Amino acid sequence: MDKVIIFDTTLRDGEQAAGGSLNIQEKLEIARQLERLGVDIIEAGFPVTSPGDFEAVRLIAKEVRSPVICVLTHAVIEAIDQSWQAVKKAERPRIHIVLSSSDIHLFYQLKKSRQEILEMSCDAVARAKKYCADVEFSPMDASRTEPEYIHQILKAVIEAGATTVNIPDTVGYATPDEFGGLIEGIFKNVPNIKRAVVSVHCHNDLGLAVANSLEALKRGARQV
Repeated sequence: MDKVIIFDTTLRDGEQAAGGSLNIQEKLEIARQLERLGVDIIEAGFPVTSPGDFEAVRLIAKEVRSPVICVLTHAVIEAIDQSWQAVKKAERPRIHIVLSSSDIHLFYQLKKSRQEILEMSCDAVARAKKYCADVEFSPMDASRTEPEYIHQILKAVIEAGATTVNIPDTVGYATPDEFGGLIEGIFKNVPNIKRAVVSVHCHNDLGLAVANSLEALKRGARQV
């Protein structure tokens, strides 16, 4: 069986929990402990959100050498450039791009068409690839996106250079059968999917994050 890659997002998504605010030294200490645990990838932060987060990522990239150090960024050229400045000293850097894909997000939040999102996704991956060989892409709210559009996005971003494609259940919407079916459909319908690692990011609003993650692994995902 292929290795399961552990992607820890305590320092990014975990900090959004109520009462979860951390200072720079606390983030560095958590990153060191995650390294001791053998975590494969540490998502160290979202550098464009604040000077403090930028500095925390920069320090972790410099001090924590064994895991991949990942930064999250919007699919905006300036944000990608700034994020690279934070993570560039890492031994093994990764840029993780996120952009909404569901129609409800496109219509109400971004006010963009599917074609515009597709082009933004590819442009963002290509920009990140200029800095970094290891690029991850997440179509946010994937579990509420029409599968055919997810397949189209994933094929395009892999062609643009994404090495990991991550499927987020952003609002904790999916059940294990649904989520497993989504992952299985990706392997069946994205012709270049073997060129990337398939990852999942499951929220726990319905108490199903672990079940959804395990089902995704059964269907072929390799990062969780």
